[in-house]
Amino acid sequence: MFAYVALEIRRTLRDPAFLIFGTGMPVMMYLLFTNLGGGDDYEEWKAASMVGMAAYGALGSAMAIGTGIASDKSLGWLRQLRITPLDPRRAVAGRAISGSVTVLPTVVTVLLAGALVNGVRLALWQWVALVLLLWIGALPFTLLGIGNGFRLTPQGTGVVNTAFLMGFAVVGGLWFPLDSFPGWLRTVGEFTPAYEAADLGWSVLAGHAPAAGSSAVLGAWMLLFGGHAVISYRRSARTL
Repeated sequence: MFAYVALEIRRTLRDPAFLIFGTGMPVMMYLLFTNLGGGDDYEEWKAASMVGMAAYGALGSAMAIGTGIASDKSLGWLRQLRITPLDPRRAVAGRAISGSVTVLPTVVTVLLAGALVNGVRLALWQWVALVLLLWIGALPFTLLGIGNGFRLTPQGTGVVNTAFLMGFAVVGGLWFPLDSFPGWLRTVGEFTPAYEAADLGWSVLAGHAPAAGSSAVLGAWMLLFGGHAVISYRRSARTL
């Protein structure tokens, strides 16, 4: 299983599209959003936007695993895996682990842009906590990507993943503060998995542990997306 995980990580990191869009795009968007203007709360906005855009990049990288699974399914790679000694459950777990690991470069790159370009200054423990919590917050989206990959075609997975990512990112306040939204939309946004994932990092900026309610809501989304992944995997097993 460890060899399989290493193989999948190497495949992902050698993909130019992942390196350019998965890692580079969130950095470009972060620098663009935070250098268009100023204000009294400009320094706070640079830090908050850094966390939001790192979360956005992490979610996108996590869901990208679904496109790879859908492509492997169409090429017959999953069928080959089923006839190897690798247990199917370990194969799925391996994809989940590899997808989670590839989230880290995106998170670290955005945080480096905040520190080196925008001059965001935090304590060492805050930087470490941001990396770990944003990585954990992306886990539900890894499961969502896996479920979509097993259920849909490569083209369909790409479209659906993009729709989920953009919708959750906008409504969840990763691009713009929820305070600027209408009251009802702000309430909806606070229960999205994207907001809850980013809120883990925003709590670090505020200097306190994540709220228990946020962790519970994120855990509920993880269970929901995990069920989606399991059901989709079982469905694909009947068609391969």
